[in-house]
Amino acid sequence: MALDIKKFLPRFTGEARDHLGRLAAGLAPLASGAGLDGETINELFRAAHTIKGSARMLKLTSIAETAHQLEEVLGALREGRTQPSPELGALLIRALDAISALVEQVEPSAGQLAPPDGSLCAALAAAAQGETAPSAPAPEAAPAPNDAPRPTPTEAPPDEATRSTPTVLRAPDSVRVRMDKLDELIKLMGEVVSNQAKLRHKLLEARTLDKSLAALASMEAEPEREPLTAQSHAMHGFTLALRDLVQEQERLTTELNDRALVMRMLPLAIVFEPIAPLARQLGRELGKEVNCEISGGEIELDRQLIDHLSDALVHLLRNAIDHGLESPDERQAAGKPRLGRLRLSARQEGVGVLIEIEDDGRGLDRERILAKATQKGLIDPARAAGLDDEAVNELIFLPGFSTSAIITDISGRGVGLDVVKRAIVEDLRGSLSISSRPGIGTRFGLQLPASLAVMRVLLFEAGGRAFGLTAHQVAELIRVPRDQTLLVGDRPAMVLRNEFLPLVQAGDLPALQTAAGDTAGRGWLVVVIQSRQTKLGLVVDRLLDERDMVIKPLPAHLRASGLVAGMVVTGDNALVSILQAPALLEMARRLRGETPLVIADRRLSHQTPGGQRILVVDDSLNTREIEREILEAHGYRVTLAEDGLDGWQKALGGHFDAVITDVDMPGLDGFSLTARLRGHDQYRSTPIVIVTSRQKPEDKQRGIQVGADAYIVKGDFNQSSLVDTLMNLLG
Repeated sequence: MALDIKKFLPRFTGEARDHLGRLAAGLAPLASGAGLDGETINELFRAAHTIKGSARMLKLTSIAETAHQLEEVLGALREGRTQPSPELGALLIRALDAISALVEQVEPSAGQLAPPDGSLCAALAAAAQGETAPSAPAPEAAPAPNDAPRPTPTEAPPDEATRSTPTVLRAPDSVRVRMDKLDELIKLMGEVVSNQAKLRHKLLEARTLDKSLAALASMEAEPEREPLTAQSHAMHGFTLALRDLVQEQERLTTELNDRALVMRMLPLAIVFEPIAPLARQLGRELGKEVNCEISGGEIELDRQLIDHLSDALVHLLRNAIDHGLESPDERQAAGKPRLGRLRLSARQEGVGVLIEIEDDGRGLDRERILAKATQKGLIDPARAAGLDDEAVNELIFLPGFSTSAIITDISGRGVGLDVVKRAIVEDLRGSLSISSRPGIGTRFGLQLPASLAVMRVLLFEAGGRAFGLTAHQVAELIRVPRDQTLLVGDRPAMVLRNEFLPLVQAGDLPALQTAAGDTAGRGWLVVVIQSRQTKLGLVVDRLLDERDMVIKPLPAHLRASGLVAGMVVTGDNALVSILQAPALLEMARRLRGETPLVIADRRLSHQTPGGQRILVVDDSLNTREIEREILEAHGYRVTLAEDGLDGWQKALGGHFDAVITDVDMPGLDGFSLTARLRGHDQYRSTPIVIVTSRQKPEDKQRGIQVGADAYIVKGDFNQSSLVDTLMNLLG
């Protein structure tokens, strides 16, 4: 189903008008001969950039092209390549007028705009290059819709000659609302939904009182009990009226909440559409031919989810292209088309959305994954051979895990897929699955709720305490007679559709701190919990409720355990913990005496530099000082070397835990320095990171050949990339 962009045009025009207003106010001093400070230019640049990006998303080419040329001029102003002048200000104001005119035509024309003004765009392009801008002719007034000439004042129609008709201004069909105000509305609606539970609780109390009065009134009739009978009838009528009122209020609240949430829903196309060109660009950088197929972009998710989803999808895309897809020659030798295929799709599934990223590449390499995990000390080598494919696949989600021969900017600089897992599971309360077949390809599945504002929650009681689970973590509910359970390794289990399902009583889990429940004679009530492909039967005492609820997040200092995702408030004002399925599964494994697969699964994510010594080699004083400041701020001890020969001598004269080097240096370049270090016993396995402006694939390949562990391009350089790479390599 194709995405209908027409419904997004009103929102675009509203946002564009706001940005154009800011641009007009900011450029006014320039047109009058005054200069602009750097921060003002930055703000104007961002406004033009936003208009350009939004217009491109909606295929409004004329607006996008004009805004792009305006952005280029502002960029030249910011970098000092163009000097401010009244003539330049007049040109930019003319560009604003052109964009404004196009914006006003967007909705009436349903997005079908005339081509951009070529002479204006040429003048802007010349100004961006610091050239004398050719004069851009002022746009002629557009003819009337019927192409008839406009009458002059002396030729006014007879019925208008003696009176003037005031212009009637029509109110716009839409009103733009700031996103923070909309967020406040959604939060308030969540509180209204929570308050509805309190009304239901009061209704239950009224029903209980009604039944008590009815029981008393039904006793043997006596004269002194006649007032009690009247009170019973009155109470019964009040209870019925309250029931009807609560039910109607609940219906209205549900409808109002649903409509409020719809206002914050956005199509996945916002994050899907830029993926295809990005995939082709990354493929070209790596010498691979890539085609990306996209479907399901019309499916909508809450803006909260959309905002956090883009980074996770791009990370998975980079890994699929870098690690998954083979080179064209390798694919041809394997009998595959030279063109690698990626598929990004979305579909509704249950109460949420399933997003899949699939490639037709080489698949996961089991032996390389096990070798890397063993090398890092993450798994017991004795257990490696006995792990099934699912357990091996899960290893790639460990912090800092990477099987790449060299860490680059393409697939995340070694930060690893744990970033994606943490974003999906912890931030978005979803689940992440992976399946792979050697030589066929790999598929990642992201199961997400439709919204984080209100979620379906199952409440249950275990050992006298109430707990909750979000609905997407519950596979099913079953009642199991005790005689149909069995023991597997001295722990209870059952057979569910030809599959062993381990059972654990909630009261047996120490972290839940509950007393044992009484289930004698009633069998076991089992909540089947599912996280990815793993299931667990949690034995509970009774079910309390199942409805939409607002989950309150925990304070940061209470999130470390990972067991509790948040809290909800019940109708009687009780706080109930919402449990995390992955943490429950891990607790159940330990209870059954299973040794954890990962020896230190949190070690890499929480490690801190312990004063390791780093040698920084670069012929640029500025670069050396920047890198030293970054590294020392994170606890590293740094020694500087001004070129390759100086670095070689200092490396021989001391001991360093890692080396960071530039490539283009006098005397001894970074590639030669790396090769020399690898040939020395002391630095044969020391992490070496190349930081350079060279970004061609052949340069990165040479980095692999000489033995570098990471290759960071200076154009993509930022503080976190260097520190994260070092923490991974030194872990």
